[in-house]
Amino acid sequence: MQTWGNIFWLGTKELRSFLRDYVLLGLVIYSFSLAIIAQTQSSSQEVHNASVAIVDEDNSELSRRIARAFLPPYFQSPQPIAERDVVPLMNAGKYTFIIDVPPNFARDVLARRQPVIQLNVDATAMVQAGLGAEYAQQIITTEVQNFLSRAEGAPVSPVNLVVRIAMSKIWANGLVIILAVGLSLRLVVHGLLGIPIAGSIPLFLFGVAFYLFFATAIGIFLGAVARSMPQLGLLYLLVYLPLAMLSGSNTPLESMPPWLATIMQVSPTVHFVSFAQAILYRGAGIAVVWPQFVIVALIGGLFLGLALLRFRRVAAAPA
Repeated sequence: MQTWGNIFWLGTKELRSFLRDYVLLGLVIYSFSLAIIAQTQSSSQEVHNASVAIVDEDNSELSRRIARAFLPPYFQSPQPIAERDVVPLMNAGKYTFIIDVPPNFARDVLARRQPVIQLNVDATAMVQAGLGAEYAQQIITTEVQNFLSRAEGAPVSPVNLVVRIAMSKIWANGLVIILAVGLSLRLVVHGLLGIPIAGSIPLFLFGVAFYLFFATAIGIFLGAVARSMPQLGLLYLLVYLPLAMLSGSNTPLESMPPWLATIMQVSPTVHFVSFAQAILYRGAGIAVVWPQFVIVALIGGLFLGLALLRFRRVAAAPA
């Protein structure tokens, strides 16, 4: 319960930070108002020069070697911080990664005690969350190997990498999106454009929350699977374009070949479009759309589970 309480309060701090960021606030308003009217959309994401901090509780030669091994262009030089500053700095978005080297780490490596290094990851930067965790594991394993070889010519001692995702930022940013969608429907679509909305906007936003959960889960999963930016770009195209084009928003499922329409039933975008049209156009209630809500949530849970398994596999694998 204390962990969930911390996530809640950190999320509220993230919301307050968002409200004080007038540039970001203006961007959100534009995205859900003028961009809708102009029917334009753009998206860009890049991994470069990721910010890193390190909590060096060991202060050994090995911990210093690990800190020096995080080099450009992938990472900035790690900045030393205190353990008590990890949560505030992650919540403020100062660092994408914070590495916590525990006390006696070098001694435990030499004694084959399988020490654990904690890597705190800002999951709102999904590309860095996946690729960065894998790079960090490779860097740490390599430095441990070199350290042991220099010390005694011994084989590599396993090092566990524990990854913590900034869940507070995920729910806070998701809340901002849900509020922006609701205001856009009420003020822009219904108010400014005069398009009637037949159903319940709160019910639709409830479904949007499930779809955001799926979108976050598959984003983390793709970031965890991709081993490079070109791979991530190809995966994004291979996943996003078919999901968007075959969702039923542009072309009805009824006009597709029966076999393709059947296959697309496993796509959350199809169920999102289905319950969105049912609620907003036909005034459907929860009794009609709850199966689509459940399907989207289950598929999102599946991808989140796969992403966590991938993170653990990457952390456990040798470089």
